[in-house]
Amino acid sequence: MTVVASNYARKENDLYQTEPWVTEALLRRFPLNGQSVWEPAAGNHLMVDVLKEHSPMVVASDIVVYDREHDFIYDFLSDVDHYFSADTLITNPPYGKGNRDAVKFAENALERCAGMVALLLTTKFDFGKTRRHLFADNPRFIAKINLVDRIQWFEGATTGTEDHAWYIWGATPLIPSKPVILYEGK
Repeated sequence: MTVVASNYARKENDLYQTEPWVTEALLRRFPLNGQSVWEPAAGNHLMVDVLKEHSPMVVASDIVVYDREHDFIYDFLSDVDHYFSADTLITNPPYGKGNRDAVKFAENALERCAGMVALLLTTKFDFGKTRRHLFADNPRFIAKINLVDRIQWFEGATTGTEDHAWYIWGATPLIPSKPVILYEGK
């Protein structure tokens, strides 16, 4: 597959809805086992709907309301107080220019959740020396799930133009271990 530039004009607080199979791919490898979950970039709740099939306690928040109401409005990149404490944090965060928002989202997620953190990002997100603190130098980083199918973000017959992966961090391990690379699809 070749990565091609998208002609899509982005706008502030744009909505990228994550197809249900993407969340199901994560949960096949990392089941929730009754853990509480916070989805802090919930959009229109497509991920939340799948998560609720696997956990009795799922809380949804976002910076704005699209078509579905959230449990609360929360700017994950700016707000530091009064956040929801969950066992697990799972989301498709905003990426921002140069992935700067995604880096800040990952840093905040690791500060606000002591358990599992799973972020849906581009497959090359873990490349680069400026992100070593999230991956190579982070004992919590446990896995990357490369998605072998591309995500379709918008209505129509075409698939996405970029490859994606789940990045997973766990609780601080007692014994250091090397992260694993996994593969999942539809």
